Order: sequence, then C-alpha cells, then structure tokens
Amino acid sequence: MEEFEVHRGHLWGVAYRILGTVTDADDAMQEAWLRWRQADREKVDDARAYLTTVVSRLCYDAMTSARSRRESYVGQWLPEPVVDELGPEDRVTMDESVGLALLAVLERLTPAERTSFVLHDVFALPFDEIAGIIGRSADAVRQLASRARRRVQQYAPRRAPDRAAHLKVVEAFAAAASAGDLPALVAVLDPDVVWRADGGGVVAAARVPVLGADRVARLVLGLVERWYDGMSTRFHEVNGAPGVLVLDGRGTVDSVLAFTVADGRITEVDLVRNPEKLRHLAM
Repeated sequence: MEEFEVHRGHLWGVAYRILGTVTDADDAMQEAWLRWRQADREKVDDARAYLTTVVSRLCYDAMTSARSRRESYVGQWLPEPVVDELGPEDRVTMDESVGLALLAVLERLTPAERTSFVLHDVFALPFDEIAGIIGRSADAVRQLASRARRRVQQYAPRRAPDRAAHLKVVEAFAAAASAGDLPALVAVLDPDVVWRADGGGVVAAARVPVLGADRVARLVLGLVERWYDGMSTRFHEVNGAPGVLVLDGRGTVDSVLAFTVADGRITEVDLVRNPEKLRHLAM
C-alpha cells in the first residue's frame, strides 16, 4: 500500500475540492484504498492517474446525495475548514483553489460542472480523461468546464495573493475585535464586506449573509462581548490562508474564521460554527 500513500495528499486534495467536506473526502479515500487493494496492479501503468480516476468517480457519484442534503440544510452551508499550523514567514503566495470562499462558489455548480472544473482547471487533467470519469464526451466536458469557469469568474471574490499582506489585515481585525474598537474594526473591513456563518441549525449563527462594514463590525463586537471566561483565539492556516480559531475554555474549537482580503481590507468573512464540521479539529 506504499504506492497509495505516495499519492494520498494529491488524492485527498482532489476529493476535498470536489466534495467540499473533510468527512466525505475521507470516506472517498477509504473506499479508494479498498479498491486499490483489490485492483490487479500489474495492469496499472500509472498509479497516480488510475487512483485519481477512482477517487474522482467516487466523488462525482457522491455529489448527487450531497447536493440533496445541502438543499435542506438549515442556514448557510459552508465547507468544512481545513486547519494547519500557521505557515512559514517566507511563504509568499496562498492556494486560492482551496479557499472557503471559492469552495462556496463551487456550490453553485452542478456535480458535472464542478468535477470538470476541478479536474481540468485545478489539476490539469485532459478533457478526454475527465470524459471517462463523468460519462460525457470530451467536447461536452470542455463545455462544462468553460461554463463552470465563467460562473467562478463571475462570483469568485477578489483576493490578494500576497500572504504577508493578508496576515497583516487579519491581525488588525483580531486586535480591533479584542479591544472592542469599532472604528478600527470598520476601517479594516471593506465597505461592502460580506459575513457568512454556518451553524447548521445546531448553534447560534446568522442564517443569512450580513452585508456592510458597520453591520459586520457591530456583529463581531457583539459576539466578542458574549465570550465567557477562558475563551481565546489563535492564528492558524485556514484553507490555505491565515485565519482565526476561537477556542472555548476547554481548548475545544468553537469557531473557525476564514477571510478574503483585497486592497488591504477584508471583503468576506466565513465563520464555521457547526460542531459537526469541527469534529475533525483537535487542538
């Protein structure tokens, strides 16, 4: 199984971008591993290509049931966040393809559009290979990817690719929120900032987007005022960019905040509070 492990990171990245949840991506990986165990590997010329096809088919099939679950979801649906230790200072750019804001945009696509876009535009798979995965012709896949690309370009947020600038803005946001400084908080937010929150109907969270710097700033300060003793924040890498984790008094992750930054201000904040989407995070 060593060969499978060599490609695990790539395969999980494919699964997560198509499905948008850590849990579903893990399930797809487990099923792919079982199929790899049963495969006649003497007939496999390229293990990476073979496994990418297996994982992609599993994810494409899973998207139908996932879509029905999300249509009945309470409040706003956001992807499960991927959290790592804050990256090294010399890391210059960020991985935009895994950002929460972009993954939320991908929710607007059909399963065929999303799979075609992710495999071609993110992982550079040829159209004829994708055709075999989703059961369409290569020309049809080309059209699906093109349509998906247009929608992504239409709805994807502006985002500064510079990691240091992004971190500086997030730090300013956290400092202003902790100090209860409304003017400073408004100053770091874009006038048209969008706040999205996912509580899943389980915990308190805004069920519709909150728009505008003043409204978002007052919402943030209201949340901070309701913190109880022992709650704390930490800077972490959240889906490829600096973000913030809120921990309760026991050190359990209460919330994850991901930020989109452009022109020195925060344009979008994605807050994940649904405990089901934070179970995989153990600090």
